Amino acid sequence: MKCPNCSSSNLGKIGMNQYYCWNCFIELTLVEGNLSLNQVEEDGSLTTLNDLFDENQLKAENNGF
Repeated sequence: MKCPNCSSSNLGKIGMNQYYCWNCFIELTLVEGNLSLNQVEEDGSLTTLNDLFDENQLKAENNGF
């Protein structure tokens, strides 16, 4: 598995179908074969990063999930 943002394989599992990249500090959620990327804000809220990537980059199989 690798992060589509930084290509790091330093991912940790934080929940069912949820992962965290310890290199670029984003949360990845696996939904129906696609990844959803979120930045965790200081107050704990999530900001989506999906609009920064094209569909192919968010395909789970392309990232080893």
